[in-house]
Amino acid sequence: MKTRIIAVAGPTASGKTSLAIEIAKRVGGEVISNDSMQIYRGMEIGTAAPTTEEMQGVPHHMVGIIDPTEEFSCADYAVRARSVIDDVAGRGRIPVFCGGTGLYLDSVLSVSDMSESGKDESVRDRLAAFAEEKGACALHERLRAVDPESADAIHMNNVRRVIRALEIFETTGVTKTEWDRRSKQRELPYDVSMAIIEFADREALYSRIDRRVHVMMKLGLLDEARELFEKGLLCRDKPAFQAIGYKELIPYFEGEASLEDCIAAIQLSSRRYAKRQITWFRRYEDAVRIVADRDGLVRSTEELCEEFFEKINNAN
Repeated sequence: MKTRIIAVAGPTASGKTSLAIEIAKRVGGEVISNDSMQIYRGMEIGTAAPTTEEMQGVPHHMVGIIDPTEEFSCADYAVRARSVIDDVAGRGRIPVFCGGTGLYLDSVLSVSDMSESGKDESVRDRLAAFAEEKGACALHERLRAVDPESADAIHMNNVRRVIRALEIFETTGVTKTEWDRRSKQRELPYDVSMAIIEFADREALYSRIDRRVHVMMKLGLLDEARELFEKGLLCRDKPAFQAIGYKELIPYFEGEASLEDCIAAIQLSSRRYAKRQITWFRRYEDAVRIVADRDGLVRSTEELCEEFFEKINNAN
């Protein structure tokens, strides 16, 4: 019998966390984060990791599990998340995935195990040296030349993932896109019901993003980012550099830009990231689409939850 899994996905600031928690409360579930940055300790504000109060007593997994100095790949995530699935399901609970990193979610819900496939440290080191010498843009163009779909899905500045995609291709002769395609053609080990949050009015989402950045600043994002900066963790070869909300503040710490300009840069980066997430989640044809806004207003979490269960019950 397949393990039942529920997943909540969507762009940043769309209300995923609230919906996942509400769903988990109703089905006796536990939330598993599939946010590539929430896994790091000391980055709770900028990654919008749920607070104890926001969790509402629902256990959360894969949040704050490693230090920002540690490397943690998509394959590493898949191995650990699948172990969490086994633990949660083994206790009679329902795993409820929540997050906006589609690549991480795919790594778990795919039957192919790439934790060891296509790994070659020498290739990785060579690609890293190329990126250091020629720059992230040149490395990204190498990926685009062999795997344009992965290049579209992976941001140029995410050097680690660009290297991983190129490493897969150079060691196996198969693109990461093709790996993913083959995986989806096989039977999945899980029975997955997925909710994807969407917005009819894109500007409504962007307004939520802008407001959330201001809330993060009030909660102490500046101090959180400054601590990472002073520890030397906000440089291109460190995992923390990939997270939106931190590297944009570097010019302020270095006295090269005003705080207001840096906040605006965080908002812009977040909106651009939301666009990429929206594009990514369009690929899930069997997912339940939940429109969060109606007549200019954002609907309640309870209403979205009711619609999700109604739709999956009607589909069965």
